[in-house]
Amino acid sequence: MKKYLFVLLLALSLIVLSSCDVTITSNGQNNSPSIGVTIPVPSGNPSSSSGSGSASLGKRTKTSGCSAHGALPDRACTPGAVFPDATTDIICVPGYTRSVRNVPFSEKDQAYAEYGISHHFPGEFEVDHLVPLELGGSNVIANLWPEPASPTPGFHEKDQVENYLHDQVCSGTMSLKEAQREIATNWLAIYNRMSK
Repeated sequence: MKKYLFVLLLALSLIVLSSCDVTITSNGQNNSPSIGVTIPVPSGNPSSSSGSGSASLGKRTKTSGCSAHGALPDRACTPGAVFPDATTDIICVPGYTRSVRNVPFSEKDQAYAEYGISHHFPGEFEVDHLVPLELGGSNVIANLWPEPASPTPGFHEKDQVENYLHDQVCSGTMSLKEAQREIATNWLAIYNRMSK
């Protein structure tokens, strides 16, 4: 951990002091960062809302009149989608999610509109990735929905599930495909297992 922090501080210092580009990736040995190599990202356009570069986990059959079922999205509107070439070697690299996160305001507005939410307060909802970026989830609308904070479990608790599954995948305890399928199918079931 100390080595990681040292390398991270060194990288940040180099960026600030020299204005040079420093990229971080796994060295192929143990997911420890190294300097001077690019973070691998899945092919395809990560910001595309058209679906190119993404694989759907189900068929999206509705684009309006969507209705959440508690903390779960409407499967007809939000079946989930992933980058098909995302691998454990890619998603377990520190900084990966920052390299692919790109959901424009227009796409967030579209997600709210599809679910019939015209007004909301700050912190009331989060336009969330059903399959999170840290598990290879895509930024396309088929993977997004306005998830409420309450009643609990809400988006804060889903964040705990995302971190748990990411740890399971990166430690080799669970396959990436299995984690993607489980969170897309019913993240609440995972949360309930974790809470016991």
